[in-house]
Amino acid sequence: MNPIGFIFFVNYRTMRYYKSILMVFILTAFSMSIGNAQAETRSDYHQTLAKMFSVSGSEETYETVIDQMITMFNTDSNSEIPSEFWEEFAIEMKKNSLEELTTMLVPVYQKYLTIEDLNGLIKFYESPLGSKFAKHSPQITQEAMLIGQEWGMSIGMKIAQKLEEQKK
Repeated sequence: MNPIGFIFFVNYRTMRYYKSILMVFILTAFSMSIGNAQAETRSDYHQTLAKMFSVSGSEETYETVIDQMITMFNTDSNSEIPSEFWEEFAIEMKKNSLEELTTMLVPVYQKYLTIEDLNGLIKFYESPLGSKFAKHSPQITQEAMLIGQEWGMSIGMKIAQKLEEQKK
């Protein structure tokens, strides 16, 4: 290889090397900016979802569920556990668990609803009709659960009856 060809070859290889490094740098910077944007978007989505839970009455419903679970554990557990423990535990659960639950639910909600959808729901729940619905949602949910249990038991009885008829 003549000296000019060698210099060209070295420069070409050096140039390719620098291009590769530059490309890696650009891709890394780009992916970091996307990562930061996604983290910011996740954070925005999380905050918007938490607000939607608050204005929709879901937060209150979750707190009611926590109270019911603690009452169940308190009733089922050893009576040696003081009621102060359960009261403090309820406060701690309501403070931390709702945040944790919201974080866990973000991917589920993101799969089906955009942040714009959540903002639309928030707007609805802040309207008089939405506010009324949110106010009564915990009671509706509680009553509907009782009716659902009765309905489930009646279906179970019908299945048992049908199976008895088939045995004859």
